[in-house]
This record gives sequence, structure tokens and C-alpha cells, in this order.
Amino acid sequence: MKIEEEIGRLLRNKKLTLSVAESCTGGLISNLITNVDGSSDYFERGYVVYSNRSKIELLDVPEEIIKGYGAVSFHSAIAMVEGVKIKSCTDIGLSITGIAGPGGGTIEKPVGLVYIAVAGDKKTDWKEFRFKGRREEIKLKSAKEALKYLRDYLCKL
Repeated sequence: MKIEEEIGRLLRNKKLTLSVAESCTGGLISNLITNVDGSSDYFERGYVVYSNRSKIELLDVPEEIIKGYGAVSFHSAIAMVEGVKIKSCTDIGLSITGIAGPGGGTIEKPVGLVYIAVAGDKKTDWKEFRFKGRREEIKLKSAKEALKYLRDYLCKL
């Protein structure tokens, strides 16, 4: 069973809905989730919030967080996931922000740095990842890890 099918089964069995906020993956996570037949039972919506402005306008990410910590930070990932969950009125939110490259990296925030966050009713979790590879590889690895992180979160509910 593919991981996106497993997530669908978990969401359906637990009667939960999901929304996703994606930056560095550009909609790839939503694409994988909606490749599953019947995903409309649990998948409410996905936002591609690639620019800082879109994070602020669509998800109510405080501008101070982006200015103070950067769009690629656990602070932004948490604000994104809480924003997408609230805006979408879903039980579960998933967010991802990172640097896919090949440019845009710094010593402090290198290419491949990715933050993933998941929020439910009782808690919000986040995790930092550092991927290697070309842009497309980093995007795919990021999307797959986000799905794994979501699955693990759902299994604990």
C-alpha cells in the first residue's frame, strides 16, 4: 500500500479532514494525496504559498515571523500549519517550507533545509530535515517525508 493510501485510510477511519500548506514542494504533496481514489472524503484543500506575501495573505502568517525568523524556519512552518487548519476548518493541517535550490541557500540555511509541521486539535509538531540532491530530488524527498510525518502523527491519535 502506498503511503498516501495509508494516510487516506487513517483519515477515513478516524473521520478526520486534512488541509495542506506547501511552499517548497509547490503542490506535490496535495497531488500525491489526491492521486488516491476517494480522497475528496477527507482532503479539503491545499494551498501553494510560495511567496512570503501569499503566506501572510492566505494563511495569516504574521509578517513579524517571516521578517524575524525567515520563511524557512520552524516558526513559519508552525504559523503556516495553524493558519491552514483554521482557514480550512479541518481537523488536521500539514505544512512544509524549505529551500529546494539550487540557489537561495546560505551557511545558516543551506539548500535542502526543510521544515514540516502537523497540527491537530491537541498539539502541533514540527521537524527539521536536511536533504541532498537536485531541486526535483529535494522536492520529492520533502514531499515523501511530509507524508511519512503525517502518517506517524495520525497513527498516534
